Amino acid sequence: MRYLVWILRLVVFVVVLLFALKNTGPVDVNFFADYVVTDVPLIVVMLAVFVLGALFGLLITAPTIIRRRREAARLRRELARLEEKARQPVQPQEAAVAPETVAPLAPL
Repeated sequence: MRYLVWILRLVVFVVVLLFALKNTGPVDVNFFADYVVTDVPLIVVMLAVFVLGALFGLLITAPTIIRRRREAARLRRELARLEEKARQPVQPQEAAVAPETVAPLAPL
């Protein structure tokens, strides 16, 4: 299974590399306010958009990741506390003493 994953990764890498090599032509990039950057290789534009998309995706998922890590840490602490409590020997509780044995009731 591990070899199959590596072969699949290699195939995807080769396809992406060939795609990049075929798309090196110059393009014009239009920004807001009629700002234009001319003759930028298409692969540079695609790489920049990919990186921006990855960063945006990480920023979107960051709060969820942080929340899950905090919850996992809290659960680990609770588990450690419960394991420590389970390791301690159980001390038998003293039997409840009836009040009559401490101070006998006075006869009527």
